[in-house]
Amino acid sequence: MKYSSLLGHTYEALHEFFLTAKPADAILDRFFRSHKYLGARDRRFIAETVYGVLRHLRLSREIIAQIVGNDYAGLGEEKQLRLALVAYSVVVTSGADRSESDLREFLQDTIPANVIDTVLKGLSEHRAAADKSSVGTGVRFSFPDWMVHRFTEEYGPVESERLCQALNEPAPLTIRVNLLKASRDECHSRLSKEHVNCEPTRYSPLGLQIPKRLNLFQLQSFREGYFEVQDEGSQILPLLIDPTPTAKVLDACAGAGGKSLEFAMLMKNRGEIVAADVHDRRLEELRKRSRRAGAHNIRTKVVDLLEVDETDIEPVFDIVLVDAPCSGVGTIRRNPGMKWTVTEETVREISEKQRRILANSARYVKQGGLLVYATCTLFREENEDVVNGFLDAHPGYELEDPTVRVERVQLHGSTSGRFVKLLPHIHGTDGFFCAFLRQRQVP
Repeated sequence: MKYSSLLGHTYEALHEFFLTAKPADAILDRFFRSHKYLGARDRRFIAETVYGVLRHLRLSREIIAQIVGNDYAGLGEEKQLRLALVAYSVVVTSGADRSESDLREFLQDTIPANVIDTVLKGLSEHRAAADKSSVGTGVRFSFPDWMVHRFTEEYGPVESERLCQALNEPAPLTIRVNLLKASRDECHSRLSKEHVNCEPTRYSPLGLQIPKRLNLFQLQSFREGYFEVQDEGSQILPLLIDPTPTAKVLDACAGAGGKSLEFAMLMKNRGEIVAADVHDRRLEELRKRSRRAGAHNIRTKVVDLLEVDETDIEPVFDIVLVDAPCSGVGTIRRNPGMKWTVTEETVREISEKQRRILANSARYVKQGGLLVYATCTLFREENEDVVNGFLDAHPGYELEDPTVRVERVQLHGSTSGRFVKLLPHIHGTDGFFCAFLRQRQVP
């Protein structure tokens, strides 16, 4: 397919993202299903370019704004997005050699000819003398200023830059081996027979990292339940909790149940796991995954933890995990569009819901039991502030020092003695936070 046509398809998918604010992977999945004539190479180019533009959107827009000058604002959002796509293709991708005729063909039906001439000349000069060191962190790494300000406030200026840089790197493809079906070595061997190269993950003893992007769901080993696709940081949480085989566990915000499945594996299909979520369609996905994984000790239940039914509360669980809904900024590596959809108001609204969910979930914990609060965000407002607020309102709970748990899984450099944190620029995982809250025994 001609390069100009590939840019046209890429723009179509990007435009859909900004119209709907749906996750980029969902947009691309639907886009490819409606464009079945696209070959594998074309699909790869479109997907990689969509994610690349979303990662570097602000810088790409800034490049065009500098070239066009005072006329930039008058172009309108759609023309600005087309030009940002061209800026990304020419400058941000380290000056890849793009034919001027192809770029002109992509732009000519929507952008005035004089603007095209100005932009193509300016991009050529910009590529030859590209220097991003003179612009601020928000532009250089393409993050909203409010987000950079929060990172700087919470992690310091140096760590904030390292964090933004790491969040702009594509996330590795990581799987968790299902020990109910095979050991990690056995799964590795099985994947090798299916011509899939992989290597053990750095921290999780259950994980394998696959360097090449491919559709793992088509593999026979996946269909037989040998593994689940799961970020390494997400794999570590159940390992830190380490439930006994006889435990009674509530996965309070289970979603599609990745952590419930890992609990079932760690508990060797014994004990009892209740996977709860407000959306039954997610739990239906968990029921399918459970059958594939051979997990038999998971029961599902629809529960709205923002509006708990008093008559439905039984404080009988040894462990209650609240893997809370959050802004998800710790997953920007795999969801770069999140930079442009999450706002400060979003964070405030979510943190209020998190406080209610945590308080309601605590009512299911039996005396002396463990309440675990976890998120995949990087903001104190959704993490430490929620936990500290809960402790102030619930004197019957105390914060458990996680050091022993962290040392057991050799997760060095992830705890301050109060909370566990994984950071993309330090640990190479998605951002992750958790706190262990123990209900005090009543004499």
